[in-house]
Amino acid sequence: MTIYDVTRALPDIETLRDRCRAMAALELVISGEEDDGYFAYDPKWGPGEEAALMDNGSGDDYAIVFTPDGVFGHGFDHESVMSPWADTDHEDGWPGLTDGIPEAFRPYLTEPAFCVDGVLNATAVFWRETGDTQWRAGKVEFPEGRPDADGADYLFELLVAGTPEAYRDFAEDYYETDLPLEAVRHVWSLLPLTQAVVDALNPGLPLEAVTPRLARAGYPGV
Repeated sequence: MTIYDVTRALPDIETLRDRCRAMAALELVISGEEDDGYFAYDPKWGPGEEAALMDNGSGDDYAIVFTPDGVFGHGFDHESVMSPWADTDHEDGWPGLTDGIPEAFRPYLTEPAFCVDGVLNATAVFWRETGDTQWRAGKVEFPEGRPDADGADYLFELLVAGTPEAYRDFAEDYYETDLPLEAVRHVWSLLPLTQAVVDALNPGLPLEAVTPRLARAGYPGV
C-alpha cells in the first residue's frame, strides 16, 4: 500500500480528526504517562492549527496538520529507499513527492519542525483542501519493484483501518497487555470519560490525574 492507497481509504476531514484525537487519548490513558507518546494530538499547534502526531521512537513519524485551509500530512519511514537521506541523488526530496501541492500548504514543506537541514523529512505526503471531495498526493515516481517503498502502509495503517478493534490489536501488542474492547470503543467514540473506563484500560490510574492531559489533547467534555 502506497500513499495513493492511503488517500483513497482515508475518511473525510472531521472523521480523520476524531480518529487522531481518539488514538492520542487512548495513548494517554493506557500508558499513564504525562508526556506525548506514540500518538499525540495538539489542538493548539499553531494559530488556527491542530496537529496529530506519531513518533514510534525508532525513527519513524508522521504529522497531520488541520487548518482552516484543509489538511496537510506527511510521514517518514527511516528505512525507506525514498528517504532524502538514503541517496544523495534525492537529498532535496523524492521526485514528485510534493508535486501539485496547493499554495496554502507550501509553508509546511519548509516548516522547521518537519525538516532536517532545511529538507522535508518525509517519504510520504498528502493533503486535502477544505471543500475538496478527496485526498490528494503528488505524482510520485516509485522505485521499480517496490510498491510499498514510501512506508505509507506501516505509517498510516491504523488511520486507514479506522476501528477500535484495529487500535486494540496494536495497543495490546505494543503495551503487552490485554485491553477490554468495550473500554477502547468508549474512548474511540470520544464519549465522556469515567473512572470505570479508565480502570478498565489502566487499573489504578485516577480519573482526575488523566483528565487535564486529555483536555490538553483536545478530548471533548473534559
